[in-house]
Amino acid sequence: MSYRKLGLRSDHRRSMLRNAVTSLLEKEKITTTETRAKEIRRAAEKMITLGKRGDLHARRQAHSFIMSDAVVHKLFTDIANRYSDRQGGYTRIIKAGFRKGDGAPMVVLELVE
Repeated sequence: MSYRKLGLRSDHRRSMLRNAVTSLLEKEKITTTETRAKEIRRAAEKMITLGKRGDLHARRQAHSFIMSDAVVHKLFTDIANRYSDRQGGYTRIIKAGFRKGDGAPMVVLELVE
């Protein structure tokens, strides 16, 4: 399995991904750097697939990754129903220019309507 290290230790990277996926599923749109967005998209699409599966084991797996009970409930009720007929591609990355401080390419990561 290949993934981006993002210049972080493994525990810091995992918690950053968990927080970002939780925020994405809660707010349905976040702004971040391009490389982080590509990693967040991988994890978020796996969580949405778990939501579509809908059984108890999938709910427990999602709950072990997502930081909020309310977001897990939203995932398994609202978001899973929205994408029930879609076979992947639940997120969209839109370029949003460059960050002022260091010139990092910024993007908007959002759930597809």
